[in-house]
Amino acid sequence: MDARLRRVNKEISDCKGDKSSSIRIDLIDNSPFHLKGSFPGPKDTPYEGGTFEVDIVIPESYPFQPVKMKFLTKVYHPNVSSASGAICLDILKDAWSPVLTLKSTLISLQSLLCSPEPNDPQDAEVAKHYTTSKRSFDDTARYWTQVYAGAAGSRTKPDVKEPQKDEVAIAGLEKAHVDQFEGLGFERSKVIDVLRRLNYRGENVAKISEDRVVEELLK
Repeated sequence: MDARLRRVNKEISDCKGDKSSSIRIDLIDNSPFHLKGSFPGPKDTPYEGGTFEVDIVIPESYPFQPVKMKFLTKVYHPNVSSASGAICLDILKDAWSPVLTLKSTLISLQSLLCSPEPNDPQDAEVAKHYTTSKRSFDDTARYWTQVYAGAAGSRTKPDVKEPQKDEVAIAGLEKAHVDQFEGLGFERSKVIDVLRRLNYRGENVAKISEDRVVEELLK
C-alpha cells in the first residue's frame, strides 16, 4: 500500500471514528481518491440548517499537493462560484500544507461560510451584492440554503425547476422591480439577468437610473 493510500484511508477512518464531529467523508464509486465531504451550515448564518456537500479529488502527490475541492451543493457566497461550485480559499492553493487533513480542510470551508472574503471573490456578482446590500444578500443566501441545501422552510426539493417568482428570489432581486421592467415589454428572463448584473438591489437601486436599465435591456 503506497503512502498516499495509507494517509487517505487513515484520514477517512479518523473522521468516521470522531463521533463528536459533524464532518462526514464518503467514498464515490469505491475510490479512496474521489470522495464526497459534507458538513452542516454554521449557526447564526444564512447557511444554518443546510447540509453542504463537497466533491474531493486526491492528487497523486498528496499530501504535498493540495486536494481539489468544489461545492456540489449550490451556495450563494462571494468565495464560491454560484455556477460551478469552485472555491476561492488560500489553503486550496498556495497556502496548502502537508499537515492539513481532509477534515481540517472541510472545517475551513465551513468557517468560510461564516466569514466571507468579498475583496478576494470567486463570484464577483455575489461579492458585489454582499458589499452593497448585506441584508438582501443574507435573504438570498438563506433562500438558496432552503432550496438547495435542505434547510427548514424549503418549499421544493433540490434540482427541481423553480417557478418564475422563485427565479427572482434566487437572483436576489425584488419582484416589484422585475415586474416594473417586464411591464415595459421585456422578457422576464432578460430582466432578471440584467438587474442581477447591474446589482439592482437595496440601496444600490437609487444609484442606477431606469434609463440605464432600459439601455442594458435593449442591447
